[in-house]
Amino acid sequence: MSIGEMLAATVPMARTLNLEFVETTPERAVVVLPDQGDYHNHVGGPHAGAMFTLGESASGAIVLAAFGAELSRAVPLAVRADIAYKKLAMGTVKATATIGRPVADVVAELDAGQRPEFPVAIAITREDGAVTGEMTVVWTLRPNDPK
Repeated sequence: MSIGEMLAATVPMARTLNLEFVETTPERAVVVLPDQGDYHNHVGGPHAGAMFTLGESASGAIVLAAFGAELSRAVPLAVRADIAYKKLAMGTVKATATIGRPVADVVAELDAGQRPEFPVAIAITREDGAVTGEMTVVWTLRPNDPK
């Protein structure tokens, strides 16, 4: 099962919005929100909540791609998020996520018994390439309880 298929199967909101997981690697995740009238706002574009979910889902996809090998000993959790809506989004929108710290550094902190935090930056774009939103989600890897 791909990361996109896994997220669609286990995260009902991703499935509800019909998110398309185009690319999921440890370096980059790309997720598309198709243009769907049921999720439009008052001006006919994707609702801010749908765009937030799109960005958060892209960040989750890259986290799973980058840290999937650590899932037996730690749970990835979003700690906080910030989003800025820059331009009017219309039609299909795409979120592209990148991790802001070297994966090896995050794993080294986990190995040292710490609970590492790391940012994931997300750019949300229209089909014409214009950036309509910028988002950062800070994630942690919470070590599993040894009990």
